[in-house]
Amino acid sequence: MPKAKTVVITGAGGFIGGHLAARFLNAGCRVVCADIKPLDEWYQVHRHAENHAGPTRGDCRDFKVCRAICAGADEVYQLAADMGGMGFIENNKALCMLSVLTNTHMLLAAQEAGVGRFFYASSACVYNADKQKDPNITALREVDAYPALPEDGYGWEKLFSERMCRHFREDFGMNTRVARFHNVYGPFGTWEGGREKAPAAICRKVIAAKVSGKHEIEIWGDGTQTRSFMFVDDCTQGIDRITHSDILEPINLGSSELVSINQLVDIAEEIAGVKLERNYKLDAPRGVAGRNSDNSKILGYLNWEPSTRLRDGMERTFRWIEGEFNAKYNAKTAHLSSISTFTKGSHPIPGDGFNPDSKFMDTWKQGIPAGYGGKPGKPAKAAKKPAKKSKPAPKAKPAKKPARAKAGKRR
Repeated sequence: MPKAKTVVITGAGGFIGGHLAARFLNAGCRVVCADIKPLDEWYQVHRHAENHAGPTRGDCRDFKVCRAICAGADEVYQLAADMGGMGFIENNKALCMLSVLTNTHMLLAAQEAGVGRFFYASSACVYNADKQKDPNITALREVDAYPALPEDGYGWEKLFSERMCRHFREDFGMNTRVARFHNVYGPFGTWEGGREKAPAAICRKVIAAKVSGKHEIEIWGDGTQTRSFMFVDDCTQGIDRITHSDILEPINLGSSELVSINQLVDIAEEIAGVKLERNYKLDAPRGVAGRNSDNSKILGYLNWEPSTRLRDGMERTFRWIEGEFNAKYNAKTAHLSSISTFTKGSHPIPGDGFNPDSKFMDTWKQGIPAGYGGKPGKPAKAAKKPAKKSKPAPKAKPAKKPARAKAGKRR
């Protein structure tokens, strides 16, 4: 009997990782799961997997951990990242950028171990923000990532790690594969605390309104921003298909069913059987105006694309969150579900200033050299000014010479 394939999944205690582990266990693989969270905080714990949990055994920022879990592996699925919904990634850009440690160390460990295939989970946040200003967006093609202007923090880290995967393939011959996820949702994922994404957050808010009897909902932005949302079962199937394909370039993995946030609320209200008063929080993080997945390439390569209808996926997601919510809250405590560990009472961190929509256009200019970005010739003029101001410096030299001379005499 042939030996079972060994599959390593990082971020396995998280949402997508837990579902992916189940898929490969069902396929008869030996599955090694790793996550920095303690085992009792994993969304799904698979007892037939080899589970590496907690900061000493599952923190893949640590190269020693990466080496340990990659030893003897046939395939690696690098899903571990410090991330969340828009409220998290706009307020925790440095944490998002630090995921580069995990990606770098996992690539190095996988290359050292001679793994057969390496999958990296990228994001639609790599796409140029200038192409996402209209809610009625033209679906994003893979080429739209360049010229680069990704989501500050999280998007830049993802784009950089995509390039690392490419160069490990070109320089070391690793079979790396990259998929750009478009808003994955489903059961067994984050639904409160600040890291949850829009579908889960809206489900939770609608459930809280229904349970508490206070029939109103807060929506971030004006509700016109548009997205496509991919059900998690489509995501794990897509990961499997892409990893075992000949696709060398980063490729979209997302639904092409475009919906506004207001329409997403409509769906959740319909499932719950309520109608809520909508309060729009216009100063909250809202992300780009529109984002959708162009699936031409994945259809061309695989003759397949994510196909779960949003209404169907939301029904399953809503019912799971409803069960979790009712087990934790009641009519008197339902309001506590809205408390965010990461965004309550905080303010968005200034962006890099290159995004025209930034409210902090001047912050990034601090420390920029005079003449930067100016017309040809201007930098040279700017350089002369410091030279004039530094005239007193030569006068100080004679004073230093006697001191050196005295020091020489002491020898």
